Amino acid sequence: MTNQPYDGYDPYGQQPQAPQTPQGWPGQGHQQGYQQGQQGYQEYDDPYAAQQYTQQWQGQTWETQSQAPVSAQVTAAEETAYLPPQGHEPSAPAPAPTPASAAEYGPATVAGNARITDAQRARAEGRSPIIEPGMQPAALTALLGLLLAGAAAVGTYALLVPLVVLQAVTAAGWFRLNGMWPARQGIALGFAGALAADAALLASDRSPSAILGTLGVWVLLALVLQLRSHADPDERMYGLMATVAASALAIVAGGYLAAEADAVTVGAIAVAVAVLARALPLPTPASVVVALLAAAGGGAAAGSMTGLGTSGALLGAGAAACALIGHRVAGYDYPSRFVHFTAGVALPLSAAAPAVYVLGRALV
Repeated sequence: MTNQPYDGYDPYGQQPQAPQTPQGWPGQGHQQGYQQGQQGYQEYDDPYAAQQYTQQWQGQTWETQSQAPVSAQVTAAEETAYLPPQGHEPSAPAPAPTPASAAEYGPATVAGNARITDAQRARAEGRSPIIEPGMQPAALTALLGLLLAGAAAVGTYALLVPLVVLQAVTAAGWFRLNGMWPARQGIALGFAGALAADAALLASDRSPSAILGTLGVWVLLALVLQLRSHADPDERMYGLMATVAASALAIVAGGYLAAEADAVTVGAIAVAVAVLARALPLPTPASVVVALLAAAGGGAAAGSMTGLGTSGALLGAGAAACALIGHRVAGYDYPSRFVHFTAGVALPLSAAAPAVYVLGRALV
């Protein structure tokens, strides 16, 4: 009888083989993950291999993009202050450093820096920070001086017309010379003081005390007005000094009205000649000497036609010396063309008014 094995029974004693796990079953994935983990640990033992699995951040953070050192920002601003825009606007512009004061603008550069003044650039380039007004303003000064001389010979009220023009230009030119523009209130205050002084002179029979009294009142008035201002203390002090100086110059120009008519004629002619000679293309020392000599000669010639005689040379030289000081002040710190045609025209005549009055009283 043949022995047939039962189902599932091996008569020869062979062990059953373990069933193979089909691909994709969970057991296989676990085994593969374990093998990959072992391989990864071996690869991370190499520092260069670890860099392959390390995340590298290539972008710029807010600190690296916007918070550059202040010194680097200032240097970049100084180097690119005069360059035209490049047409690229960053998404997050860096905040501009706030300057502590105007003194931190940095040294002047010959190549050009928009954050420095023309005077600083001129000094850096070895040039003088003074520009003379030139021949055109000198011609206007001479014309106004001749009008004063001719009007003084006509009479007091005729002299008042060119004098008012001189006082108005003096007040406006002084504010522009100090970089304060527009300054309508200060200009109006200075010009009003000049008109008040003229009226006081006419009312007091041309007494010089009217000039001193008006000057004292206007200084007090300017002080009160500046105290009512809401500006910064430094700005108020600067405005006070400019207002007082403009008012004083405009009022002092009224000395032509208080002086003798012959002295006004001689002094105005001498100033006209001196300013024209000063505008000649000569070295500064030679130009000053030539201007004083020309003024003395012009004063002597005008004195011979008036009652001063030879004393006109001394009056002309004294008036010219004061006029040249005013002429020099008008050319300081690279003023604009408007300054040259206001302060450059008026300051020589206004500064010469006290000398004309004092020397005229002493010599006539």
